[in-house]
Amino acid sequence: MDEIQKSARFWRPARRRRALAAVLFVLALPALAARAQQQPPREEGTFRAPDLVEVVRLDKSIRLDIRYATADNFAGRAVYPEARAFLQRPAARALVRAHRALKKKGFGLVVFDAYRPWHVTKLFWDITPEDRKQFVADPARGSRHNRGCAVDLTLYELGTGRQVTMPSAYDDFTERAHVDYRGGTDEQRRLRGILRAALESAGFAVYEPEWWHYDFKDWREYPILNTSFSEIEQGGRRRPGRGP
Repeated sequence: MDEIQKSARFWRPARRRRALAAVLFVLALPALAARAQQQPPREEGTFRAPDLVEVVRLDKSIRLDIRYATADNFAGRAVYPEARAFLQRPAARALVRAHRALKKKGFGLVVFDAYRPWHVTKLFWDITPEDRKQFVADPARGSRHNRGCAVDLTLYELGTGRQVTMPSAYDDFTERAHVDYRGGTDEQRRLRGILRAALESAGFAVYEPEWWHYDFKDWREYPILNTSFSEIEQGGRRRPGRGP
């Protein structure tokens, strides 16, 4: 047997092994991708240490209507174990300032949602049709809710205690939800403007496709979190002496 034939026979098994390894790698890619998608995205850079605080502990007159703790939401089921609202401390303080400024106009704030663990954002993305994806955050990038710096909210009347009527309902995935929607009544648009002015004065910016969604100005300074509500509470208990 000449040297060329010997060399060919020697390398043939190695080539088969490399080919098999390549095939196995390709077959494993979907599983690897799926596993990666079950965890929050990795971020580079330096962030502030999370300091989530329960909003109603700063001002008990802020009302809660946490739809994601009930089946009354677009998911059709409860995705939170409790009706609670948390924000990073500077955002929560800013929200309280907006709430107290609104009291002079006869209104208060009702919170629909605030900090949202990342796994809930992933769930929302998975169940939302492609033509409605603009209304939910991509879990591959994370949400400002995941950073504890976004809040969904509306107004209530101090005199009656009733929530006001806006041009659309909460989580309305139509053009009626846009902050510049020209439909609805004059009064509905006026109330939407009052909410926007109060939140912007306190350091929040509206997400235009959703009149109810506001992002705190420093949201980029906080990491994406997947911490449960119970874990937040336990962490707070381990940090005694922190005032509002």
